[in-house]
Amino acid sequence: MAARIGIAVFPGSNCDRDVHYILNNIIGVEADFIWHTQDRISGYDAMIIPGGFAFGDRLRPGIIAAHSPIMQEVKRMAKHGVPVLGICNGFQILVESGLLPGALMMNDSLRFVCRWTSVQVTNNKTPFTSQFALKQTFGIPIAHGDGRYVADSKILKELKKKNQIVLRYESDNPNGSTDLIAAICNEEGNVMGMMPHPERASERILNLDRSRNSSSEAITIFWSLVSNLKQKAIA
Repeated sequence: MAARIGIAVFPGSNCDRDVHYILNNIIGVEADFIWHTQDRISGYDAMIIPGGFAFGDRLRPGIIAAHSPIMQEVKRMAKHGVPVLGICNGFQILVESGLLPGALMMNDSLRFVCRWTSVQVTNNKTPFTSQFALKQTFGIPIAHGDGRYVADSKILKELKKKNQIVLRYESDNPNGSTDLIAAICNEEGNVMGMMPHPERASERILNLDRSRNSSSEAITIFWSLVSNLKQKAIA
């Protein structure tokens, strides 16, 4: 059975089409847009909450979108082990919806940051990082104004204890995130939020990491997900 992935779309989403194109045309897996008012979702093996500027971000990024009907379905799916990936604004929505701990706040520079950075894989046991080697580093673009992941000492201790920190910025901290955190997952490992944009480095014409003068391996995020779905289908 072929895998099918849903892409949540909110008013203001602007990376949904990028993710849709990469999954359907580069990865070769069926992916569909799902409008945020949908309160019944079935037939999907994974969900992606893409980046953008979801409605209500002026109050706090992701706070209104987190209460959309579709997110109640995403919570239900996550509870049943369905992989859920939130990218940039999607990460903010996952945090605001309570699926991931901590908070996303304004960059410590107080400026929007849009450039390439480098991250290291600190957990390759998730559905989104299983095709990476542990401690592998790769270049990936970022584009955010509220990308500073903040966790107090209690949350940070739990994240480390339960191996929930998935990606860390390799050296420079582009937004001031706690412990250089670029991505985290839930305790079960099936829900991951990441601030960098893998979909912006998943096509050959776009994926040259100029800081390394080499192709980015960011697309491995999506290949890992598809590999995980195929393994589950076989099992």
